[in-house]
Amino acid sequence: MTFPRPHIHSPKTQHTHTIIFLHGRGSNGPEFASDLFSSTSSTKKTLAETFPSYKWVFPTSRDRWSTTFREEQCAWFDAYSLDDTTQGSESQVEGLRESVYYTLDLLEQEAELLDGRFENILLGGISQGMGIALWTLFGAAATGRISRRLGGVLGLCGWLPFAEELEQGSLGLDDGGFALCEIFHEKMSVPGLKHWKSSWLPVLKKGVLTTPVFLGHGTDDVWVSRRLGTEACQMMRNFVNRVEWYEFAGAEGDGHWIKEPEGFDQIVRFLRSSSSTSSETVDD
Repeated sequence: MTFPRPHIHSPKTQHTHTIIFLHGRGSNGPEFASDLFSSTSSTKKTLAETFPSYKWVFPTSRDRWSTTFREEQCAWFDAYSLDDTTQGSESQVEGLRESVYYTLDLLEQEAELLDGRFENILLGGISQGMGIALWTLFGAAATGRISRRLGGVLGLCGWLPFAEELEQGSLGLDDGGFALCEIFHEKMSVPGLKHWKSSWLPVLKKGVLTTPVFLGHGTDDVWVSRRLGTEACQMMRNFVNRVEWYEFAGAEGDGHWIKEPEGFDQIVRFLRSSSSTSSETVDD
């Protein structure tokens, strides 16, 4: 399970925060970084310029076989259909498992560099990368590997794999926490669930699932429908205390990107609000 070395954009001032940002299918870390930093907010500054104390980590997924396109692609998992996400859904499991555990490793590595301050680490993803970001948050809770909240999770123009099964198991933050872990352990083949139930509920209610989440989606996205984005938002609200939803129209890439500058203004606002309780350097 070898992944390419992540692309790193180092902070320009003293390192206070890290954001790990996951690309979409067919892209890679350096390409996504270039695209993201070519756009600006209303201040005419890029995200990197606005947050000079942030370290930006852009991982690259492994190449894997696409059952839809019948070729190798740089992808976090195999997505058979975005019209009917239940069709061929089991083909997603292997890549989802590998990518989630790889991302958890990255989170723990960055926490070591920040003296264990998980609240100063954010996780983001676009398109397919959004699915990995959200499932990594679930994995942090279900495995107990991360007991404290993250600074935030951003999901853009994406969807939530196995949303239908999560909907069937969503019972609110109390009982729903157990259902979430049951589904995670079933899909990720993680042993020891019976020992989890008596020990990790406080972690879910007061720890990692208090992480604020921001989801943004284009209403005119021709690649990933708004319906899938709103479905992901509804499911996240069953498990996470704070979930924001933002819609936009007229973005580049057939709507499958972040609207400039409005969408980037929202990201800046979310990053600032999520980090308001910790030390941060921001250039206005």
